[in-house]
Amino acid sequence: MFASGFLIIGGILVLLSGIFDLLDGAVARVNNSITTFGGFLDSVCDRYADAIVFAGVIYGSITGSIAVNSHALGIPLWLWCILALIGSYIVSYTRSRAEAEGAVNMNVGLAERSERMILLSIGALTGFLTIAIAIIALITHITIVQRILHARRYLE
Repeated sequence: MFASGFLIIGGILVLLSGIFDLLDGAVARVNNSITTFGGFLDSVCDRYADAIVFAGVIYGSITGSIAVNSHALGIPLWLWCILALIGSYIVSYTRSRAEAEGAVNMNVGLAERSERMILLSIGALTGFLTIAIAIIALITHITIVQRILHARRYLE
């Protein structure tokens, strides 16, 4: 939907996907069927979903399907998307890597996936998509620094 310029529909679909993402974990908990593999698979699918959404916005931005507010601070929407996507992936990676090394409670920072997707949806629904994605780009990189500093306390 974002690639075709249908921002409102894209925003609604991102919100719905977030609801379903919450529900699958809740259903697993209720049915007592939580597995380590299920958590791993959910995380992998979340990374694909992030990439697909940002790729759609990048495509829509480059082809002109998305024309509203296509720059923020002089930076085009497609570049903000790349920065937000990199930040989103590194937020996830810093948590996984630090936890694999023995750091505990790495659930720190401003930009968890749910916050990023809510911001993206709000931006799409209000016509401030570029501003929302610029904020996502900025807060993901702030979160990366927060997680690095937090992990340092546990891993020295």
